[in-house]
Amino acid sequence: MGQVIAFRRPQQPSAAPEPVLGLLSAVDFALRDLAEIMPHIALDSARAQAEACRAMLAQAFDAEVEAELGN
Repeated sequence: MGQVIAFRRPQQPSAAPEPVLGLLSAVDFALRDLAEIMPHIALDSARAQAEACRAMLAQAFDAEVEAELGN
C-alpha cells in the first residue's frame, strides 16, 4: 500500500491592518510639534529650515483637506 502524505493547506493572506495613525493625523501632529519646538531653536539656519518644513507640511495638509472636502 502507498503512504498518504498530508500537505498543509496554504494560509490565506491576512488583510493588511488598518493604519493606527493616518497620514493627515501624522502631518497635523508634526505641525503642532514644530509650532512648539520653533521658539526654542537658537540657530537661525535651523529655524529657517524648520519654518520651511512647517510651511511645506501646512501647504500639503491644506491641499489634502480641500481635496477631501471636494473644493
